[in-house]
Amino acid sequence: MAQKQLTDKAIALLHQLISIPSFSSEEGQTADAIEAWFSSFDIAFKREKNNVYAFNKYYDESKPTLLLNSHHDTVKPNSAYTKDPFHPHIEDGKLFGLGSNDAGGCLVSLIATFTHFYEKEDLNHNIIIVASAEEESSGPNGLNSMLPILPHIDVAIVGEPTLMNLAIAEKGLVVFDAEVKGTPSHAAHPNTDNAIYNTIEVLQWFQNYSFEKVSEALGEVKLTVTQINAGSQHNVVPAKVDLVVDVRVNDRYSNKEIADILSKEAPCAIKARSLRLNSSSIDKNHPLVQSGIKLGRSTYGSPTLSDQAALSCQSLKLGPGDSTRSHSADEFIYVDEIEEGIDLYIKILEGFLH
Repeated sequence: MAQKQLTDKAIALLHQLISIPSFSSEEGQTADAIEAWFSSFDIAFKREKNNVYAFNKYYDESKPTLLLNSHHDTVKPNSAYTKDPFHPHIEDGKLFGLGSNDAGGCLVSLIATFTHFYEKEDLNHNIIIVASAEEESSGPNGLNSMLPILPHIDVAIVGEPTLMNLAIAEKGLVVFDAEVKGTPSHAAHPNTDNAIYNTIEVLQWFQNYSFEKVSEALGEVKLTVTQINAGSQHNVVPAKVDLVVDVRVNDRYSNKEIADILSKEAPCAIKARSLRLNSSSIDKNHPLVQSGIKLGRSTYGSPTLSDQAALSCQSLKLGPGDSTRSHSADEFIYVDEIEEGIDLYIKILEGFLH
């Protein structure tokens, strides 16, 4: 099939996906639509819960494997929407709808790219595509659940909106629960151990703390206190103040190292909720990255989290659309971004797979 026809069909698929609500863990109908695409091209596929995946026709166990991945779940539309989030329509070259930019445009572009290469016999890598679920919620039944099922993956492209520039590193995430203690009392009585006042010094410590190692691609580790909760009524000094601390981890640290450092140095009790969302990266000299650079694409480090965090192999985040539009009201992607995305995905893989 000509690339123009393939692109038109991919845009039509995106219209269909937008029209179907697919909040995290509720993606059954969008999974059905993706299955229908593969069936229409006589591509053998499998499904695990709401994850749909396929192997290239001439898959060969002796070859290394490239994973193409993006997700078909969405967040819920926010209250600032002025347009129907499930009504896909084009205005001034913009395709509006929930999930259009994050990450529907990436997903349909990768599906079209996989379809383009599906019957090629002379590839130096196998290709597996996974249209995954539960990315937005980091749920248990997303890409992470597929990795034990799939063969060994050597390198991956994760489709997220990057303006088709090459995100060669991505920050990981650790969320911490912290607790500042004090002595509870009646507010009318003297108390030199007020947990809320004790928190002032703790907050200043978090505000001023910095981790030593700086990444070339991702810069410094970013630590931010994002939630605070204390007290039950006006005349009671609480026994403790609860904090939530969001730490975006560069590729110079593992999440466990970050947890160990804060457990030792923080001036309060602190505990990580999970250590599984590690930072990701790919060598700038990797042939996949070099193929993109030769096409004029720039490299950068991404501060936002994606399904790359589930992968242990080298991985590249790359896709049409703009990350700053993700989760915004009246979300959209430019139609020509999808057209360019498919064209660039194909050209980058042609430079890599031959």
